[in-house]
Amino acid sequence: MNWTTEHFDYHLPADLIAQQPAEQRTQSRMLHLDRGTGGLSHHGFPDIVDFLQPQDLLVFNNTKVFPARLFGRKESGGRVECLIERLLDSHCALAHLRASKSPRDGTLLTLGQGITVRVDGRQGEFFLLTLLDERPFLDVLEQQGRLPLPPYIERDVSPEDYDRYQTVFAERVGAVAAPTAGLHFDKSIIAAIKNKGVEVATLTLHVGAGTFQPVRVDSLQAHKMHHEWIDVPESLVQSIQACRQRGGRVVAVGTTVLRALEAASLQGSCEAYAGETDIFIYPGFQFRCVDALLTNFHLPKSTLMMLVSAFAGYEEIMKAYQAAIAAEYRFFSYGDCMLMS
Repeated sequence: MNWTTEHFDYHLPADLIAQQPAEQRTQSRMLHLDRGTGGLSHHGFPDIVDFLQPQDLLVFNNTKVFPARLFGRKESGGRVECLIERLLDSHCALAHLRASKSPRDGTLLTLGQGITVRVDGRQGEFFLLTLLDERPFLDVLEQQGRLPLPPYIERDVSPEDYDRYQTVFAERVGAVAAPTAGLHFDKSIIAAIKNKGVEVATLTLHVGAGTFQPVRVDSLQAHKMHHEWIDVPESLVQSIQACRQRGGRVVAVGTTVLRALEAASLQGSCEAYAGETDIFIYPGFQFRCVDALLTNFHLPKSTLMMLVSAFAGYEEIMKAYQAAIAAEYRFFSYGDCMLMS
């Protein structure tokens, strides 16, 4: 079938876009989609413990969001907004820049309080920035950067966001967006899952701002996916092999985990890998590793809508989204979630 972006469109009432996190992490609702029957059922998030079996392997993304947004001015005095996409080394980064006119090569930008960076060319849609400071980029951002909430959260960043837009298992700094399926977990529910006998493991995918970029072509075959850095360690590969041997399921917490595992499994079985991936998953994709997926609800026409449609079936996903809208689930990063198993 010739899939187009229009196939993955749906109407979402604006008041269902979550602007704040739930009072407690585990207070979210969870829609369950049975991959075998297409059946739907409504639950509270803590019910996920009942859906997991002792032989299963639950995989989290341990990336940590850093305060990647800075505001400043060009030499001409014009305002500029900088969103770091990726730190290349201690003093170089790729970034989105918003300004009335795109800065030319060699332009100096003053960001935050006395931070000077030089524009040193472009890589695709990103600008290459060099920090002209003895301090490394990450230190500067930790001191003066702002948390980059998604564009559909239409409010200023609050002190609460610095805790709640971060998973409780975040440890490897490098993401500009949270792996939001992980936001529902607190330490007590992770302990309950482990006490049931479920194995828990981690990988890393540093989520880039490209995850929010719209698909700008009609035919999916013409879309070029953004690159993200992943690390699937050998210890996780061994855990997956042991899970298979005991008849368990590999359960991905979030589309980032699914993308990383499937990227590492393109040759057939999952192999340890650290590096770039631009894997684009849409209907017709052959899954080789992941058996169940927990994820939040995604934007219309987004690559993540395409991914979940590939995983659970296009018709099933569209019906599930309509059911979630009818039941007034909360959508997107701070919203509710869906388990497909």
